[in-house]
Amino acid sequence: MARSDQGRLAYADLLRVFACLAVIVVHVSGGWLESLPAGTADWNLLNAWDCLAHWCVPVFVMCSGMFLLDPKKSLAWPHLLFRYLLRVVVALVFWGVVYALMNTALFRGLTLRGVLDALYAVVLGSVPTHLWFLYMVAGLYLLTPLVRGARRSDFHWFFLVVFLFVYVLPLFLRLRGSQTVELYANKLYLNFTLAYPPLAYVGYFVAGYYLKEYTLGRVAEGLIYVLGVAGAAATVWGSAALNAGNGPGEFNGLMMSYLTPNVCAMSVAVFVLFRYVLGLSDERSRRTRVSHAADYTFGVYLVHVVFLTLLRYFGLSNPPITPALAVPLLTLAIAVPSFAVSWLLHKIPVVGRYIT
Repeated sequence: MARSDQGRLAYADLLRVFACLAVIVVHVSGGWLESLPAGTADWNLLNAWDCLAHWCVPVFVMCSGMFLLDPKKSLAWPHLLFRYLLRVVVALVFWGVVYALMNTALFRGLTLRGVLDALYAVVLGSVPTHLWFLYMVAGLYLLTPLVRGARRSDFHWFFLVVFLFVYVLPLFLRLRGSQTVELYANKLYLNFTLAYPPLAYVGYFVAGYYLKEYTLGRVAEGLIYVLGVAGAAATVWGSAALNAGNGPGEFNGLMMSYLTPNVCAMSVAVFVLFRYVLGLSDERSRRTRVSHAADYTFGVYLVHVVFLTLLRYFGLSNPPITPALAVPLLTLAIAVPSFAVSWLLHKIPVVGRYIT
């Protein structure tokens, strides 16, 4: 198992970098996808890009859990609060204000009233959609001391319960058009749905630690890959089927939800693939470069919507070329300056590490 410098796992750093790029792919393709009628050639390409990158957020959560849940590492409450939780809160406030001011300046002009409205919006929790991730992660940090140190058999039971009540049952009921999606979860006090985001994602959080800590047999690893491929295919096909006949603005994203069995299977398969197959070699220079890039992925996640917004403002987010080429090109056009800005902000003394 390759390790990066300072004892960091090389494959974990590599996962963070690729998950960061996959987030940008989702945001680049998603907005464009919703502006087209379903079933066209461009729509199908964008649907594939969007679906096949939806492992990004679950893998980010798994990367957090793989280290924070390790009972061999000391994690006192003050350390958890002032190193991890404080960083999330500061980043949420800072970037919430930045985006509010940016939208005000671009679309209404920057005025004193606009600045005050932006600050008030952040206080009320009205932030850009991608910052929802920070609320969820903050909740997982608070849950961390409660789920550390379980036995392997305990994890197996936990995964079974979470898989059934978080991924399978809600999707089944929603596909049937049921109005009682949360009925069974509420009756059993096992409500893991989006009303309680930390609980909804705790399965991924725990899975990250489990997959790091315990070695899989060949049969289990192969089964995970098979299920991952099946999950990816189900996501693409299911999204196309649910949207058949829909026009622009009528997109149904149910099959792309991070809390579905198909996306769960795909996400776990990607994590396992990076651990067992795509880990870095022991070449120090390669490991060092990836580790440095991984240090800035949180900042890239926070800042990349600035460049996506600018592309949309100047009418460049839906270029007149095939999405097969446009999506990777736009992803690079956003990722490169985002990494640069994250790197620059990270260099700011004291404050930099809290906002990137």
